[in-house]
Amino acid sequence: MRPPPIIAVPFAALLALSSAPLPAAAPANSLPPPGPALTKALAGRTPGKPLTCINLPAIGSSTSLAEGAIIYKQSSRLWYVNRPDDGRCTLLRRDRAIATRTPSTQLCRGDIVRVFDPVGHFDYGACGLGDFVPYTK
Repeated sequence: MRPPPIIAVPFAALLALSSAPLPAAAPANSLPPPGPALTKALAGRTPGKPLTCINLPAIGSSTSLAEGAIIYKQSSRLWYVNRPDDGRCTLLRRDRAIATRTPSTQLCRGDIVRVFDPVGHFDYGACGLGDFVPYTK
């Protein structure tokens, strides 16, 4: 009588593991939920289709929030929300300034935002911009 092959047991175990369902993972591009400051700022506004670029000369002001978001205000009616590094830019704070350098008149996804202290001129670091979501009132 021949003994059963040794490889048959590990192969059967491997086969059983390979057919087991994998736990659901969050999509790579999923954003963390907006925090209370962003939710409050956007109350009464309707989001539109995300854009990869915006026309920089049309932007009147910007506000950075500690929730990893920047609001670019084109007018009182139209704002663009950008969540650098997919909302994970922990460098952003309301009391910190941001600066970008772009060779064109557009600000686009992937452009770098430098975060610094406007009083002490201390540089905190940089984050890459994400998509620009238009919000209208």
